[in-house]
Amino acid sequence: MKKYLTEFIGTFFLVLTAVLVNQQPGIIPMAPWAIAGVYMGMVLAGGGLSGAHYNPVLTLVGLMNRKLSRTDTLYYLVAQLIAATMAASIGVFLHECGGGTSIITRIQEQSLCVVMAEFFGTFALTYTLMHVAFVPSAEGSLQHGITAAFLLVALSYTFGRLSGGFFNPALAFGASVAGMIAWEDLWGYVLGPGLGAAAGATVYQLINTPDDGY
Repeated sequence: MKKYLTEFIGTFFLVLTAVLVNQQPGIIPMAPWAIAGVYMGMVLAGGGLSGAHYNPVLTLVGLMNRKLSRTDTLYYLVAQLIAATMAASIGVFLHECGGGTSIITRIQEQSLCVVMAEFFGTFALTYTLMHVAFVPSAEGSLQHGITAAFLLVALSYTFGRLSGGFFNPALAFGASVAGMIAWEDLWGYVLGPGLGAAAGATVYQLINTPDDGY
């Protein structure tokens, strides 16, 4: 239960932050830093308990690499999606409480660009974090937290103009609930990260062997 609650809390605050900071024009350019800051805090707080996935594709990668059981994987995914839904709904409410106008919806004109941006961003995130987060001695460490945060900032600035820089189906689902992403565009935010995570995990397995300590 502790693991599932940890995944819920981490995903909740990640989505809540993303919804609120991306609706404030004055701080949107700094949004990646705000989201990464929350991500780092939640990684440091929950890494030793759940591995601090807060992302369905990272959870599925954990299953693929036998870091998670099927039962844990299912409950992780449920916790992440429930957290994303609740955080998005509360985020919209708080946005309106603060006098915010209607939620800004991202219109996708080039679906292929979205899929490619989310693919490459998630590939980099998965490949890198597998070298950190999936090493038991490093889970929840300062190294894990700083790596995750700075990588997320870099990838967000790199691909944000193309897709918004989600790299996380739970985050994208929450954004759809909040009205930030049109529901008909959500598939690209699932397909891109899904393929990117699978590719990143495959490359990781190809270049690392048990003798390497992984």
